[in-house]
Amino acid sequence: VARTMGTHPDAGVAPELLEKLGEMSTQALVDALWVMGYPQCQIEGARPLAPGMKCVGNAVTVRFLPFRQDLMADKPAGEASPEYVAFEKCGPNEVLVMASTGPWESVGGDIKFLRLMQRNIAGLVTDGSVRDTDELIGYGFPVFSFSTTAKQGPAVMVPWEEGGVIECGGVTVRPGDAILADQDGAVVCPGSLVEEVIKSAHEREEIEVIIKEELSKNPGPAGKYYPFKPPIKVDGPLYNLLKEKKPEVLGRMTGQTK
Repeated sequence: VARTMGTHPDAGVAPELLEKLGEMSTQALVDALWVMGYPQCQIEGARPLAPGMKCVGNAVTVRFLPFRQDLMADKPAGEASPEYVAFEKCGPNEVLVMASTGPWESVGGDIKFLRLMQRNIAGLVTDGSVRDTDELIGYGFPVFSFSTTAKQGPAVMVPWEEGGVIECGGVTVRPGDAILADQDGAVVCPGSLVEEVIKSAHEREEIEVIIKEELSKNPGPAGKYYPFKPPIKVDGPLYNLLKEKKPEVLGRMTGQTK
């Protein structure tokens, strides 16, 4: 029986929503996605190449396959090679997500990624490694990778596809998904959920401030209030705290309203 591939929206998230998403931390994004039923959203192993790096943007995807001579012969060469086609789709609102075949394999280095600097890319995220660390840091765009390496990539893997749905760092990434990355790693958010996620995350952060203030004022185990996930128990400790401090969220936190 023939199977057809699922379709995916790849128009991307509007710049104004990306800007709001970029004001958040990856922790806040993970927490909001967890509440919404997306517990697996962090690209495992993608770490900032240098301190202070942060990026947000729509995902542009590249998938590598293990090296085979016939694959190299069959794929487009030169500027038509999938990774270079993907580079030309990148700009200030795009994050290039490259799915490696292994954490220590190089997805590229200074000469290849010079073009990304010229394109003023928002960032690069991979579950593989990168080469030429000092040069890449000097390019000025954020890079998140498993590690760095001196190894060459072409002898090990082939850039096979751009613009497809990929698995990177244990999670699915669709073109047009929103990527947020900071010092704690890189997180993928379905593009259709970004507006709702922003609202949920800001509300959760406000509630966490209330909880922290209460625990600082009246020391005790955090388990009295935290972690929390709607629907919370009516007349429970967190419910009563929010009833006093922020009653307008009780409808959503108890599941009575959206």
